[in-house]
Amino acid sequence: MSRLPKIRFGIVVFPGANCDHDAYYAAKNIFHQDAEFLWHKDTDLKNSDVIILPGGFSYGDYLRTGAIARFSPIMNEVIKFAHSGGTVIGICNGFQVLCESGLLPGVLLRNSSLLFSCKHVYIRVEHSHSRFTQECSVGEVLRIPIAHGEGNYFAEPETIRSLEENKQIVFRYCDEYGNVTAESNPNGSINNIAGIMNAAGNVMGLMPHPERASDEALGSVDGKKIFESIIKNFVLQTV
Repeated sequence: MSRLPKIRFGIVVFPGANCDHDAYYAAKNIFHQDAEFLWHKDTDLKNSDVIILPGGFSYGDYLRTGAIARFSPIMNEVIKFAHSGGTVIGICNGFQVLCESGLLPGVLLRNSSLLFSCKHVYIRVEHSHSRFTQECSVGEVLRIPIAHGEGNYFAEPETIRSLEENKQIVFRYCDEYGNVTAESNPNGSINNIAGIMNAAGNVMGLMPHPERASDEALGSVDGKKIFESIIKNFVLQTV
């Protein structure tokens, strides 16, 4: 039997990023895939199959979260990669960068509490047809941590309507039983949105950190299903 191909994850490193090594560790040591750091001044994606924009505080979150990172040289290549159908996942600050770059609609505002929130939350899988969730089932509840001060997703009503109708909302904040409630929303995000993807289905942003829920030592392995979905999708396309 021939060996299944490995995926090469490219993890972008911005000044102020603090979750790049978390993503690298998950890709390399948990899922046993190839992984490569991509410096923000690079203009080469180094043959990456999947790009991860990690969490943190890129460029100190000056101006707006993700607003300066969007203009990094590496982002020109990420945008081209995404437009050509390449898989891109933005986690926390990475989600903010994706919105600032126009790869995803909407914006992330300050949490409604005006406080930084760092805790485990529950998110409900809204669709299992995507390359990010095919190892999940619709309605499945995942326990994954958040750590952000600006995770309050907002978009104009017509954009929200389009996201809903086109099934681009991937995850919603919920309680442990899957009920979508105001109390289960940690940041005031409209419609309890925790993660969305683009219309083409190859770019996803989410505020929770699946890389921090991929090792039993961290108290949850629910995030593994997101990485496993990405890996399986790529392998099925290449074998």
